[in-house]
Amino acid sequence: MTNNDIFKKLRVAHKLRDDDIVKILELVDFRISKSELNALFRNEDHPKYMECGDQILRNFLNGLIIHLRGPLPKKKPAKPSK
Repeated sequence: MTNNDIFKKLRVAHKLRDDDIVKILELVDFRISKSELNALFRNEDHPKYMECGDQILRNFLNGLIIHLRGPLPKKKPAKPSK
């Protein structure tokens, strides 16, 4: 299974549109245009097909976590023991 397949399945499972995916990627400061995004979802034999790299999928998964759970709370500094 390729990164493109995983990305497609996540998109369908979460019922995400292109705008949603762009916003999710922006949560982790990763910019991608809609045309680049559409190239990832094309068939492999299409001339404008683009392979989904590990970096894109990793950033999408990190952004999806923030989108679904919210950002991580700030850690409180540990109190020194006496």
